[in-house]
Amino acid sequence: MENHKETILVVDDEASIRRILETRLSMIGYDVVTAADGEEALETFRETCPDLVVLDVMMPKLDGYGVCQELRKESDVPIIMLTALGDVADRITGLELGADDYVVKPFSPKELEARIRSVLRRVDKNGLNGIPSSGVIQIATIKIDTNKRQVYKSDERIRLTGMEFSLLELLVSRSGEPFSRSEILQEVWGYTPERHVDTRVVDVHISRLRAKLEEDPSNPELILTARGTGYLFQRIIEPDEI
Repeated sequence: MENHKETILVVDDEASIRRILETRLSMIGYDVVTAADGEEALETFRETCPDLVVLDVMMPKLDGYGVCQELRKESDVPIIMLTALGDVADRITGLELGADDYVVKPFSPKELEARIRSVLRRVDKNGLNGIPSSGVIQIATIKIDTNKRQVYKSDERIRLTGMEFSLLELLVSRSGEPFSRSEILQEVWGYTPERHVDTRVVDVHISRLRAKLEEDPSNPELILTARGTGYLFQRIIEPDEI
């Protein structure tokens, strides 16, 4: 991190929040750029190419949902949304549009800092146990390259966000074994759920993965639901088992 300070784009229409986060994140070693509305956020993003975006939902000109949609058309950058919305369904909307996580206002800056560290660390993490030394796994038409963190379906590159890939990598690392939602949240996002709704982050990411990888997402064959537990990836048969 001494050689490359990661850049974080903070987008919020409240000047006080921008100042607090810019100060605190700079103190722990990040370069910080800010934007006060959705349109400025897109301009700043394209100028600075940040490593992570902290994105408020309720903003003038273009709200956080719109910004998230636009960013996902051109980038897999990690996005953490800030929301003051009380309705759980509204919070989930951000995840469905491609955000990696969300933090509810009013929030503790320490909590946000922990979420940022966790997301950046997980996106960069490689080499889970259970992954072959080649780093390449082939299941039917799906090829997963854990070294390059890329996925192909019938030789066509499938665009996954960093957290989506980390989730897929975790499931594949113990194919055939179920993970609970809480375990997935701990392993991939780096925190233990405090409320039942926290695990919805996992459900939404699983749904997004299925939509990208499965032939029929409503009847999945790769990422399966473990009734009463959570999720698992279909057991991968090694060549020496055939």
